[in-house]
Amino acid sequence: MPLLKEALNLLEDSDLKMTERRVRMVEALYNEDRYLSAKEVKEILKEDYPGISPDTIYRNLHSFSTLSILEETEISGEKYFRAHCGVDSHHHHFICTECGHSEELTTCPLTLFKDQLGDSKITSHRFELFGLCEDCAQKQMSE
Repeated sequence: MPLLKEALNLLEDSDLKMTERRVRMVEALYNEDRYLSAKEVKEILKEDYPGISPDTIYRNLHSFSTLSILEETEISGEKYFRAHCGVDSHHHHFICTECGHSEELTTCPLTLFKDQLGDSKITSHRFELFGLCEDCAQKQMSE
C-alpha cells in the first residue's frame, strides 16, 4: 500500500509523536478506504485500545487531516474522515451517506460560476455530492 506508507512518512516527519496508537489509527482508515466518523474509528480500535477516548480519536483525526494524511467532510453536522485518496490535483467527491463510500469526481463545477463572479477573487471552495452509492440504492429499493 504505497499511499499508507506515504501517510506514515508524513506522520513521522510531523511534530506529532509517532505512537503505536496513531499508526494503528492511520492504518485503520487506509484499510477502510471510505469516510468514517470518529465513533466508527473508535469501534475499529476498541479491541486493541478499549480505553481510547473519543476526544483523543477526534483530535488525532483532525491533526491527520491538517497533515493531508486524511481528507474530511461533514455529513449532517458530523465530521467524517477518510484516507487521502492520493490525487494530488484539485478534485471533489461523491459520498454515500449510508456506507461512506466515495468516488472522485473528474470535473470541478467552479468553472460554471466564474463568469458570474466578475473580478472576484476566489480563495477557496468545496464541492461534494451526497447520496446513495449504487449498492446502497439497490439495497434500499429491494427493501
